[in-house]
Amino acid sequence: MPIPARIPNLDICPMLNVSLPERIFRIVFPFLLGGCYFGVCLLFLPRDMALVLGGLMLAYVIPPAGKESVIPIGIAIGFPWWLMTFSIALIDVLAGIFMALNCDMALKIPVLGRWIQHFMDKGGEFINKRPWLERFYFTGVVLFVMFPLQGSGGVGGTLVGRMIGLSPGRTLLAITLGAFTGCAFIGLGAEVIKDLILMNLEIGIAVLVIVLATLATGYLLYRRRLGR
Repeated sequence: MPIPARIPNLDICPMLNVSLPERIFRIVFPFLLGGCYFGVCLLFLPRDMALVLGGLMLAYVIPPAGKESVIPIGIAIGFPWWLMTFSIALIDVLAGIFMALNCDMALKIPVLGRWIQHFMDKGGEFINKRPWLERFYFTGVVLFVMFPLQGSGGVGGTLVGRMIGLSPGRTLLAITLGAFTGCAFIGLGAEVIKDLILMNLEIGIAVLVIVLATLATGYLLYRRRLGR
């Protein structure tokens, strides 16, 4: 039975009555955490490499870049798989923190706000097409963030968590688990393929083509199923 569109928009991103100092803290806090992490990278990495890593992290924020492309690029450049995993997963977590603290303010950000409003307007239809999200509840959000599908990540994961009734804390925990698990899966896979290419170019490229073809086929089948 289809799941009804029963969640009003205001339940997802309610307007918060907070003081100006608290609002400033809510906005600045995720960026402060990200800045601290980048500062640590500058301390332990060569400056040029730290700047490249920061650029990759920023690239992940801007569509259509995703973890499935940014992480392999970083590993190909020479970053360890675990560093790329942590760095890109951290962006999802920071986005989840920002949304948990500032969902109402995010609606006023020009591009992001329009995307969120569209996401909320189509909330019932979105859940109807993905009944596993509500069926698996907490695990559904983990899987949603884990796999690089449209709308995934910290922002989409927060909205989905709100739609199916998760608390902000449990939603953020699900985003964290999904982000680190998904990024680790992609990072390890990219590292294995890189090693194969270095050991045997033909085998490595063949494995890469098979993986890309499998992912593309799975994505097309998923999109076709959603279009029914």
